[in-house]
Amino acid sequence: MRAYEESHPWITFKASDVNGLGPKLWMLLGEARSKCEHLAGAPLQPEVARRLYEVTLVKGAQATTAIEGNTLSEDQVAGILHGTFTAPPSRAYQEREVKNVLDALMAIDGQVMRGELPTITAELISEYNRLVLDGTEYEPHVIPGKVRDYSVGVASYRGAPPEDCERLIERLAAWLESDTFKSEDPEIQFALAVASAIYAHLYIAWIHPFGDGNGRTARLLEFLILARCGMVPLPAAHLLSNHYNLTRDQYYRELAEASRAEQTTSFLGYATQGLVDGLRDQIGSVRDQQFNVTWINHVHETMSRFPSSPTRDRQRSLVLAMPSSTIIPKNDLPGLTPKLAALYAKAGPRTLSRDLNRLRDVGLVVKRPRGWRSNDIIIAAFLPPMAENEATS
Repeated sequence: MRAYEESHPWITFKASDVNGLGPKLWMLLGEARSKCEHLAGAPLQPEVARRLYEVTLVKGAQATTAIEGNTLSEDQVAGILHGTFTAPPSRAYQEREVKNVLDALMAIDGQVMRGELPTITAELISEYNRLVLDGTEYEPHVIPGKVRDYSVGVASYRGAPPEDCERLIERLAAWLESDTFKSEDPEIQFALAVASAIYAHLYIAWIHPFGDGNGRTARLLEFLILARCGMVPLPAAHLLSNHYNLTRDQYYRELAEASRAEQTTSFLGYATQGLVDGLRDQIGSVRDQQFNVTWINHVHETMSRFPSSPTRDRQRSLVLAMPSSTIIPKNDLPGLTPKLAALYAKAGPRTLSRDLNRLRDVGLVVKRPRGWRSNDIIIAAFLPPMAENEATS
């Protein structure tokens, strides 16, 4: 018997807990797969798609470092990405931590987008550790990318015995690449891909093979598995890291409970729920963008029926400035944007009324007792009958 089998009996390299997942968790995994397919097939304007990718990259990097104590904000992390933020000398080490994670995440992104799907090996795991620690501050006995030969602990948890760590990360790499996490059924394969990513994270935390940076290494490995599986869009592959950071207290409780109870079902459920919650938010953002683009196109198409003129341009600007589903008092409408304010400052006192009447006649705005609102509800998919009556009344 090896030392870890006695001290860490929960490190079994078995995924049998997946077979015991309850109906709710399987439903969540099905929802996650459906939402990933939705995201992957969603058409977005190039600038919107770029911004979504960048926001999730920043959130992923910020979460990956914040959970280990880095206090740089999302705005500051975005500044590091764009080269517009430099931390003061006292926090330069935090900037380097973030930059290392950003570089590693973007390198994985590039490999996946080029079709270069890295095989998980003990050497790759060690390389990820070297990348996240390079140039940062750590204890003198820590060697980035080198498996430790001394005992370590986090709070009350002790990592696996040092004499077993080399063997354990080799077994972990082989296990993650084994047939345990492969299926010919696409629906089962998606569930296994998510499970293997979560297991990779959990086992790195359990083994704690390095002197420092184990959490960041675990989250890079988890990201790689989700990103390379071909079923999770890159922006969604960052969601687990963000979930762990947002629920940091529960994250540590779930880690502790998984080893104490010697089972992984609860941690799998906790992580999967966070993934689905994140996917729901991303779907909502994409839906809002698509709704906005569709409404803008509808307004332009509707106004194109009228001859080109400053009047038409002013009326189009007015309806496009109106916030969605918000009733605006008539007198407040010209002040929605500086452009509108300038246009109506030069117009006669009855111009606004004439503009609103024309926009109402073509179905772009609706008059209500407290003011006016855009009629963008008419482009909502599967419009309920009551809403349709409201939209056209």
